[in-house]
Amino acid sequence: MAVFASFLSGLVFGLGLLVSGMANPAKVIGFLDISGRWDPSLAFVMAGAIAVGIVAFAIASRRRVSLLGAEMRLPTSRDIDRRLVNGSFLFGIGWGIAGICPGPGVVLLGIGETKAVVFVAAMLLGMGVFELLERRNRSAVLSAT
Repeated sequence: MAVFASFLSGLVFGLGLLVSGMANPAKVIGFLDISGRWDPSLAFVMAGAIAVGIVAFAIASRRRVSLLGAEMRLPTSRDIDRRLVNGSFLFGIGWGIAGICPGPGVVLLGIGETKAVVFVAAMLLGMGVFELLERRNRSAVLSAT
């Protein structure tokens, strides 16, 4: 049942990205181009997503288990540190250059968009480099103790 729910959630999310225009790099670039021909339509999509997320997290925070019986593991940290700011900065640069972020990248890959192959490959490479650096940092901390 959990696999089916995951599949259905991903399908609805992907369709939502396609219908809303969030998976259209040209539309995203138009939204990010505030000094040119700015297209504010994605602001409404984002505001709607934030509103749904606020309600969903408020409900989820009161539960111990999900509707399917899995343990609820919500983020607890509220720290804004250098790593978060740097990661956000890198995400924004990549989003601005490509007009694609991870969710839409996977959706575009699924519909066979050539640009998505390059984006997802670069995303996976970046995730791999991050993991290698994290392991190196953990090893350095453990050997220093």
